[in-house]
Amino acid sequence: MKHPLQIGVTGGIGSGKSVVCTVFKALGIPVYEADERAKWLTEHDPILKADIKRVLGTDAYSPSGTYNRAWVASQVFTDPALLAALNAVIHPRVFADTAAWVNEHADKPYVVKEAALMNQAAGDGNTLTKIIVVQAPVALRIQRIRKRDPHRSDAEIQNIIDRQLSDEARLRLADYVIENDERQLLLPQIIRLHEDFLQQAGI
Repeated sequence: MKHPLQIGVTGGIGSGKSVVCTVFKALGIPVYEADERAKWLTEHDPILKADIKRVLGTDAYSPSGTYNRAWVASQVFTDPALLAALNAVIHPRVFADTAAWVNEHADKPYVVKEAALMNQAAGDGNTLTKIIVVQAPVALRIQRIRKRDPHRSDAEIQNIIDRQLSDEARLRLADYVIENDERQLLLPQIIRLHEDFLQQAGI
């Protein structure tokens, strides 16, 4: 079976990676939103639900079967070993789900995977062909998050940014960089990459 190129899109909170992915969708390219999909799987995948209960106990789900996200976050926040155990059951299910999704789109020249966390394209048994990093100055990112989530304090926003990969570390993963700094036009940067990927796919 022919496989499409798999392009990863990542960036810190407020960088605008979702906006970039919306443009790829408008160009007819399927986008897999890994973080949203992981949330969906924790609610709907029976194998994953059983594994999460094994790691965290039955309190991980409400009596009606809803994933108790706030409670889980409070358990793993100060316990790196428990977080690692939770990730060890979630990641393989997301990986299998992604592989099935890629097969569904085997007729496409390339597909895009959006995720906040990403390893290097060629490493860690990962199937990505190339990685795009979307970046923007921190002050602008804070401004965007404040507008999007007015209930978050500046301290909370800064805390999220501090917990994420640094811009320097993220750039080390990048095969391509999209500057979403409101000084350079976004669309031409994305169109240029789109044309490049079509060429790489032999179209």
